[in-house]
Amino acid sequence: MRPAVTPSAEPRRRSVGDVDTRGRITPGFPLLGAVGTGCGRRGRPAAARPNLEGVTDASAERERLTWDGFGEASRDIARAVIADGFNPKVVVAIARGGLLPAGAIAYGLGIKNCGAINVEFYTGIGTVLDAPAVLPPELDMSYLDGRRVLLVDDVADSGRTLDLAVKLLVEQGADVRSAVIFTKPTTIVQPDYSWKATSLWIDFPWSWQGSVEQEDAGAAERSA
Repeated sequence: MRPAVTPSAEPRRRSVGDVDTRGRITPGFPLLGAVGTGCGRRGRPAAARPNLEGVTDASAERERLTWDGFGEASRDIARAVIADGFNPKVVVAIARGGLLPAGAIAYGLGIKNCGAINVEFYTGIGTVLDAPAVLPPELDMSYLDGRRVLLVDDVADSGRTLDLAVKLLVEQGADVRSAVIFTKPTTIVQPDYSWKATSLWIDFPWSWQGSVEQEDAGAAERSA
């Protein structure tokens, strides 16, 4: 049974005085957890594993999203956005993790105006920068002024990357709502649309093997 995607009914959990995803100043809620607690943001490079039909591999204590599951999640999120009546005019991905989800959701919504904002926070497995940083190339923010924007990422883990990206778009005059495939209990912000909540390590089909160099090096070690 697929997870049901509904607009978030919970108050957004953010620090005092933050701008929420609708552009409003909120009084703030306590943080749900500390940053860098060991929950991974991207898929962990590993040896080749069989593609599973389900989404979760509980025995390995990890959330494993398959390509089929990714397709279902993207369509479900698109339907939730439509049902909510938001009607975005632009889809913006948080690179790199949000690039594929944003593209799939944009197709589901029939939106051609897409862009990406490149925010780095996780530099490796369980390692983070002191604060999220925006990397080049930069998004043309002037186009977003006065437009409804759906901001997409793969997961709200600490929530700090999503929080920064929302603030940047709101500052440019955009009406922003956010969507992710997975939400973790450690996030400091609650996305507007989320396919599934999990506290497990997540294997995404596009990243769990690492780069092809990492994958090939692992295969060479196993055959040696």
